Amino acid sequence: MEAYLVTLITWIVNIITVVLILSALASFVLDPWHPARRFLNQFSEPILRPFRNLIPPTGMFDFSIMVALIVIQLLAQVLILIIRSSF
Repeated sequence: MEAYLVTLITWIVNIITVVLILSALASFVLDPWHPARRFLNQFSEPILRPFRNLIPPTGMFDFSIMVALIVIQLLAQVLILIIRSSF
């Protein structure tokens, strides 16, 4: 049971990480109305919105993606530690 939960958390975090990175890269090369970019934004914006509300904009750079990735990775590690300690 423990291995399945850890694997599930790892997969979810990896998918979120890939989506956030692809969304950031797509913002540099694709038109805002491109279907691929809109698809990525539908998944990434609900994750990034709370971080964008907390972090003030700094010119052209959006640090909310980096902060979101760090927080998601840390939360995943904490969840994995809790799971491993309870089984």
